[in-house]
Amino acid sequence: MKLLIATIITACAIASGAAQAQSGESVVKSRGCVACHASEAKVGPPFKEIAAKYRGDKDAEARLLAKLKEGKSHPKTEASDAELKSAVVYVLKQ
Repeated sequence: MKLLIATIITACAIASGAAQAQSGESVVKSRGCVACHASEAKVGPPFKEIAAKYRGDKDAEARLLAKLKEGKSHPKTEASDAELKSAVVYVLKQ
């Protein structure tokens, strides 16, 4: 019985975490990415340019994640792995 209750509690915790996952669009807004990467900004390339640059590159997601996590040619971004992945997928679909 205790095992069943523990399993149910664990499943609920996992499900609530999945429900709270942010969309890529909300991540880039909440983390301030749009401040530098907006179409009219002159600081960083707009998302559409980034997507065009990496279009057809099967390793694009991994490359961009590394840049954001490690600060390679981009300021290090403080966000969870899930948030970063969501943001990268969003940007690459632009």
